[in-house]
Amino acid sequence: MSDSALPPQAKDVLWRFGPMIYGPTVLFALGEGAVIPLIPVIAAQLGADVAAAALVASALVVGQLCGNIPAGWAVARIGERLTMAIAGVVSLVGVVALAVAPVLGVFAASVFLIGFCAAAFGLARHSFMTTRVPVSFRARALSLLGGTFRLGMFVGPFVAAGLLALFGDEHAAIWFFAGCLVACILLVFLGPDPEKQLAPADERVPAEDTGEAVTGSIPTTERAGVLRTMWQYRRVLSRLGLAAASLSAVRSARQVVLPLWGVSIGLDAQTIALVVGISGAIDFALFYASGQVMDRFGRLWAALPAMLLMGAGFVALSLTHDLDAAAMWFAMFAAVLGVGNGLSSGILLTLGADVAPASDPAPFLGSWRTLTDAGGAAAPLLVSGIAALSSLAIATGVIGAVGLLGALAFLRWVPRFVPRP
Repeated sequence: MSDSALPPQAKDVLWRFGPMIYGPTVLFALGEGAVIPLIPVIAAQLGADVAAAALVASALVVGQLCGNIPAGWAVARIGERLTMAIAGVVSLVGVVALAVAPVLGVFAASVFLIGFCAAAFGLARHSFMTTRVPVSFRARALSLLGGTFRLGMFVGPFVAAGLLALFGDEHAAIWFFAGCLVACILLVFLGPDPEKQLAPADERVPAEDTGEAVTGSIPTTERAGVLRTMWQYRRVLSRLGLAAASLSAVRSARQVVLPLWGVSIGLDAQTIALVVGISGAIDFALFYASGQVMDRFGRLWAALPAMLLMGAGFVALSLTHDLDAAAMWFAMFAAVLGVGNGLSSGILLTLGADVAPASDPAPFLGSWRTLTDAGGAAAPLLVSGIAALSSLAIATGVIGAVGLLGALAFLRWVPRFVPRP
């Protein structure tokens, strides 16, 4: 991040977000990134076939979907810091259960619990930054948040590959996740309280800086509830929200399809982790470029190329399963998907913040995240169902079609609902 890229106010705010928001995100994502590529592998060791392994992997995003509403309740009542701390402790319980799970059912339930707690992290950070980051550099701040998550997804699989080479046991990556969670919990408890560090930002009515600390959680003058808010804002949610859900679906499918594809073409766990890690490296390298593009040229210039690349990448990958050079094509299109995902860094967070009501964004963001997480939860289930009925290649092609249709939806609805910055 160059000095000329951001105004002094922006640099000051983003640096102060480091220990409060970005640090815990890196730690959580680092451990999660080490474990995610190995979930289908461990599920297969516990007796799951390809379709069942996809179902177990989908428990992560299903758990996140189910966690949004209670996470919103928690953030509104006990604040961002305590919500993240509790989520970290419960996640640690889930990770320990993941490591010692004797049967597939316990393993799947542990994956679900980790996803449930991840929702608390996500909703707390999103609501906090929506109210405290000015619109002028909102996309860059939220893309940086997405980039910290991508950092974990980039480094995590390489850590998993190294642990596999060192210990020869996939469970070593799970214990590494537990260590990351311990560090995350300590940082949240011992670091500065974000709600006392930064006042809510309102660019419409500039306020005088008195130097006094601002306490309390996100303003919630009227707690309308997720379902009521969905109905009140059904027009934007049913149009732009569905486009966002399609992006979430493609992203989620990428996390499941790539490991399953590697297993299906006969690659070992270490090779799969390396390929997924390289894809994550490309993804991570582009995260800040996405925010720059969105702040300077508009949200569509990041969303549309990302969806076109990922949709076309999945369609092309689906045609390579039985080719002699299947492993080479797997690595190539994993890289293409990494480029597409990197270009979309922060777009769901930014669009949600853009269309949320300025006076009380939290209920809307709960609705927005519920819808987008529903897309993320549905995609692995779709992959699992189609793979069981036909083949993994056909399931991958269907996900590609979802991505291309989502690109058309963004092209139609972003200009209508989101004004250019």
